[in-house]
Amino acid sequence: MPNSRIVFFTKYTRAGASSRYRTYQYLDAFRAAGLVCVVKPLFDEAYLVHKYRHGTASWLGAFSALVGRLCAVLTVPARSTVVVEYELLPYFPAVLERWLVFRGCRMLVDYDDALFHQYDQHGRAWVRRLLGGKIATVMRLAHTVVAGNEYLADYAKRAGARRVEIIPTVIDLLRYPARQQAHAQPVFTIGWIGSPSTANYLYEIAPALAEFCARVPACVRLVGSGPVTLADVPVELVAWQEHTEVDEISAFEVGIMPLPDEPWARGKCGFKLIQYMACAVPVIASPVGVNAQFVKHGVNGFQASTVEQWLASLHDLYQDTELRQRLGAEGRQCVAQHYCLSVTTPIWLGLLDDARLGR
Repeated sequence: MPNSRIVFFTKYTRAGASSRYRTYQYLDAFRAAGLVCVVKPLFDEAYLVHKYRHGTASWLGAFSALVGRLCAVLTVPARSTVVVEYELLPYFPAVLERWLVFRGCRMLVDYDDALFHQYDQHGRAWVRRLLGGKIATVMRLAHTVVAGNEYLADYAKRAGARRVEIIPTVIDLLRYPARQQAHAQPVFTIGWIGSPSTANYLYEIAPALAEFCARVPACVRLVGSGPVTLADVPVELVAWQEHTEVDEISAFEVGIMPLPDEPWARGKCGFKLIQYMACAVPVIASPVGVNAQFVKHGVNGFQASTVEQWLASLHDLYQDTELRQRLGAEGRQCVAQHYCLSVTTPIWLGLLDDARLGR
């Protein structure tokens, strides 16, 4: 029998969204399938809290993470099966990944962001020269590259990865009960959920939000954004909590996901949209990257690129309760068919078995 032990090198603890949805939410199913799962996060919760609160990383936290990651990697038994989220150490050459391969480990690497652009489009020339090709190297070393969308998968294929599989970032639909029929509210709630690192994208559509809110009784509710001020837009700030996020989203009349059309944004996995749709909330999104694939215009939401398109979409949804319900129901059906754990867990289990068996 092949070794059933899998070591997961995540970037964060469960407190980090990428690690929570790309790794932690699968662990119960993996263990139920007989796998022994050992998780080794790089950054602890204190590091993440400091980063979100102050906007910068803690040097002490970063040093502690470095030491912990070195110890974790150097003590992995030879010929282990490991899953790496992104990379083993940020802003460091692929030395540790080479070490694992040298030790006979079978490595799967997982990406839900265009991390390679952090290096190949960095503002400093020395970073581009030293690390511009790092992620391509990691992908070539891996037994399998798991990509959250086609943009990331295409990069892996061009890099020369041996095997590339697309697995979107998904939700546990059991945590997202179907929303009851919405009742008319005195204030129309435009909702957004995310982290402070992506809240800047809201400024892309601030003029449209300001004009819409000037015309009708509406507000913009931001969950997890941290401090954000949008000129002439009534904003409600809500702290993100895992146990309340579904209830917060379910209270939205519409969920939004603005993105600029630039390389980093094209690598996004559209997870906000999946959360909104799972709650049967109609969506409006910039048709950038995977957003254009998720949102079928007029079927489960609207695509909008210009101020005029954002305004028109918001007005259509504001004026028509039945339209909101129809688009929301279509969105939830889309998630149930393609973007939930029951769909992706068997794919992950197959990939892990192939790695363990050396297939």
